[in-house]
Amino acid sequence: MSKVLILEDEDSIRSFIVINLKRNGFDVLEASNGNEALEKLMTVPDIDIALLDVMVPGIDGFEVCRRVRETNERIGIIFLTAKVQEQDKVYALSVGADDHVSKPFSPTELIARIQSLLRRVHVHRETSAKVSFQSGAFSLDLISKQFKKDGQGIELTPTEFSLIQFFLEKENTPLSRDVLLDHVWGKEYMGDPKIVDVNIRRLRQKIEENPSEPEYLQTVWGHGYKWKGQGQ
Repeated sequence: MSKVLILEDEDSIRSFIVINLKRNGFDVLEASNGNEALEKLMTVPDIDIALLDVMVPGIDGFEVCRRVRETNERIGIIFLTAKVQEQDKVYALSVGADDHVSKPFSPTELIARIQSLLRRVHVHRETSAKVSFQSGAFSLDLISKQFKKDGQGIELTPTEFSLIQFFLEKENTPLSRDVLLDHVWGKEYMGDPKIVDVNIRRLRQKIEENPSEPEYLQTVWGHGYKWKGQGQ
């Protein structure tokens, strides 16, 4: 049974989400303020997904996400944001979120987003037929879930890990935003397609010497992105 933590200070909204999560077979933990959520996320083992509201008492959802990501890159994080708060959506992704859902949302949409992210979380934890990739200075080990550059580990979220794995599998092949969305977020993804671009920018910050002039994760104008292999 997958374990989900929900941070939401409005009792009616939190109860609505909890009921629907439990109906769909999830084990649910609740928090009504940021400090309570952070304590549970730091002490309760095996939380798969965190649903974080932004404006909550105590530390806000952004700060909860930032602190969790300092020690835990494997948990999936989804922000619950208001439709008018476009800057919140972008900032949520920049501090380590994997996805965001705009309020008001339907239970069907929320469950679909959680299940899509769970698949990425589980891929991040499990093995596949090919267990490692090498591309120049970079290595990706699917057993240990380690991504390294020149032997130095780079921490990746589940979404970032899935993106890097797909790029390395398709080295030197231009991949459109739609292809990346379908492969990493799933064909049922109903959110903002710009989530791809935000995650690419975040990856470049982690792997490129000069993120504004990327050497490895390159833009293919009019098409999408590609991973440039060594010597290409």
